[in-house]
Amino acid sequence: VDADIDVLETLGRVLKHEAFDVTLASSGAQALDILDRQTPELLILDIIMPEMDGITLCRRLRRDSRFITLPILFLTAKGSTDDIVTGLDAGADDYVVKPFELAELRARVSALLRRGSRDKNSSTVIELHDLKLDSDTYRVYVGSDCIQLTSTEHRLLRYLMEHPNQALSPGHLLQAVWEYPPNTGDPDLVRAHVRNLRAKIEKGQDRRYIRTIHGVGYMISK
Repeated sequence: VDADIDVLETLGRVLKHEAFDVTLASSGAQALDILDRQTPELLILDIIMPEMDGITLCRRLRRDSRFITLPILFLTAKGSTDDIVTGLDAGADDYVVKPFELAELRARVSALLRRGSRDKNSSTVIELHDLKLDSDTYRVYVGSDCIQLTSTEHRLLRYLMEHPNQALSPGHLLQAVWEYPPNTGDPDLVRAHVRNLRAKIEKGQDRRYIRTIHGVGYMISK
């Protein structure tokens, strides 16, 4: 989804060359019309668009149960740290800044699709303290509360719960959860998703599940 027709057509050609089935939309309204008829495996979304910008569209989709786990990749010229945090807060799984290298975009798309495929094949329920994570529904139960997670929030929490008492650096999590090659990816991606995850599972009753290990990273204790 991109209002710049040249960028849209270039992306279409590149992804079709990689044997993907691609549907193009030049506005948020057109994208919603398409999404009412089909659910894709991945959405690539610009932010700067007239009438309905990408942030608004992303938030709208995340409020719809059909798209809560849809992998969403922002591809945009808005590249400041605040812009990236805003995009991730809106519910995006990943964020690529224009201008971009086609090889990098291919790698990000492939990683998101691989993660989505593995998530669909995962049905394990994990429990730690009063957290119960259901990988069939991407829901976490915190005591009696049921909380819906995005696909990336689910993968991040699952990994932390599978590795209790381990201090995991942002670089390690970028490799393990986002599947980036070593020394690539933005640590702000991890920090933003940790913050969003905390906001969902730690509100009320002074809950503290994800600890910050200063100078290292994050940890869930047994």
